[in-house]
Amino acid sequence: MSRWLDGVQPSKLLLMARVALAAVTAALALATACESGKPRGATTATAKVASSPSAVPGPAAETSAAAPSLPAPPDRKDAEASKQSCNVALIGDSLTDYAVHGGGYARYLEERCPGSHFVNFAKGGAMVNQMRRRFDETLASEPRGSFTHVVVFGGVNDLYSDETAGRTTTKIEGDLTALYAGARALGARVVAITVAPWGGFTRYFTPHRAATTRELNAWILEQTKDGSVDVAVDAFSLLSCGDPDRLCERYDRAHSDGLHFGKGGHEALGALLYEREFHACL
Repeated sequence: MSRWLDGVQPSKLLLMARVALAAVTAALALATACESGKPRGATTATAKVASSPSAVPGPAAETSAAAPSLPAPPDRKDAEASKQSCNVALIGDSLTDYAVHGGGYARYLEERCPGSHFVNFAKGGAMVNQMRRRFDETLASEPRGSFTHVVVFGGVNDLYSDETAGRTTTKIEGDLTALYAGARALGARVVAITVAPWGGFTRYFTPHRAATTRELNAWILEQTKDGSVDVAVDAFSLLSCGDPDRLCERYDRAHSDGLHFGKGGHEALGALLYEREFHACL
């Protein structure tokens, strides 16, 4: 070794010593890092990442960034399970009486509610006082709970019999009130239908009768306020268009008398009744 160093200038020896010392220092640092299992500076870098809330999203950040949850869709099975078999009594005139080709709206409901029963007590040409008498003879003695619903659809025959039978709106309203009360006494829900447009029935329709029709219909619609009626369905507004006193052409029927509406009108009325009340029936 001394021979190898002979002739080497002292300055060069100092430089070589410094290089050797640097090499030893680097080797020691590398050995220390390997023993700890991570490169030098890793701890510092990790600390910086952990201290920065925006660097790595934690559970809170993921929750806040997630899309808002949507309400669960209604369970159709639950909706079907909540339905019940209904037993429905129909009180009315020729617009409801099957025997004279009426009651199309009831046939619609029968199709939509095949697990329910619709019993038709309507009579063609009947005025409301006659419907009341028929109710007393057939339904009033039925046990409470025999019917879940009573549908009352009448009044037009009374309105054009004001002169021949003295049927005033006061009398019509009195008889309807008795019908509604009788239905409620059976424990049934009362569904009242307003008088449909009949201005095309020109043989009997007059401006005075147009006014009394509107007066009666307004009264029927108000009966839900005190609970006399559970649901009031406005057939007048539903089935008229253009001239509000006449049946809409699409609901009229060929060779119509302007009072008896056709299949389209019955389906529209049936659909509205289903939407307002009978959607809950099997």
